[in-house]
Amino acid sequence: MTIGETIADPDDPRPLPVTSVDEPSLSVTIGINTSVLAGTEGDRLTASQIKNRLDQELVGNVSLRVLSTSQPDAWEVQGRGELQLAVLVELMRREGFELTVGKPEVLTREVDGKRCEPVERVAIDVPEEYVGVVTQLLALRKGRLQQMVNHGTGWARMEYLVPARGLIGFRTEFLTETRGTGILHHVFEGWEPWHGELRTRPTGSLVADRRGQATGYAIQALQERGSLFVKPGDELYEGMVVGENARSEDLDVNASKPKKLTNMRAASADELVRLIPPRALSLEQALEFIRDDEAVEVTPLSIRLRKTELSGSKRQTMASRSKRERLESQSA
Repeated sequence: MTIGETIADPDDPRPLPVTSVDEPSLSVTIGINTSVLAGTEGDRLTASQIKNRLDQELVGNVSLRVLSTSQPDAWEVQGRGELQLAVLVELMRREGFELTVGKPEVLTREVDGKRCEPVERVAIDVPEEYVGVVTQLLALRKGRLQQMVNHGTGWARMEYLVPARGLIGFRTEFLTETRGTGILHHVFEGWEPWHGELRTRPTGSLVADRRGQATGYAIQALQERGSLFVKPGDELYEGMVVGENARSEDLDVNASKPKKLTNMRAASADELVRLIPPRALSLEQALEFIRDDEAVEVTPLSIRLRKTELSGSKRQTMASRSKRERLESQSA
């Protein structure tokens, strides 16, 4: 007890003031694992086990909300940020659950008849030489500079107002561009009208078109297309994202193609296969990387990226239908 602190009178009928908790700003969809490899690494697979675990989390975590969706085996989990949601998924993963986690989405509300989204106040401390690149990154995410102070010691502090959805995936880029020297902190500021469309990932995905094991021969040929997430020997299935395409569109690839064996000696037979080490994505980085039509498969042993619709033919049909509807709406 500190000096000046008063003890509540048990006979006082007045209720104690309620402590307010910040409203959730992001949500993810958590459901059962529906991939081909489901049940090979975890022992908690059913929808009832996942629902009971989410209900148990609500008892001690007052900042989370769990809502039902149109699917009986998936739930919408709302939280205060992508880090909080990633911590929950990581805990469930270590307890033996297999999950499918969707892309984090920002929560909106109607204010005075307008669609509004949450805005975060971001405080950044970086060395002077990285001020330009940080300004460029936040300008792409529609951030507004509020204040910048140069302390005269080689470091600068900047304060921005940035839409909450613009910060999805920003932490990884920020640490990369500042060589790990930047310091970032953000807190909820308020609600503002919808800022329009944001496109923070300009690249596409390399998607496996069949099931099999990744081979060094196939990976060597795919290295020119972009960076890969798999290594030789990894299990693949149709619809699994195996890498990041250098171009903006998605590309179906065969990452399990074996090298043809013959009894003829070729001039290139003794050449050494040089493979670039794969990019190992953490759970938080995977949630930041995926697009709207992608999800993260989380198991106790692996973190895989996949398309929400695994069938390549169905994805092409859906893409052509949406393109046709978009053209029809523009012509109308």
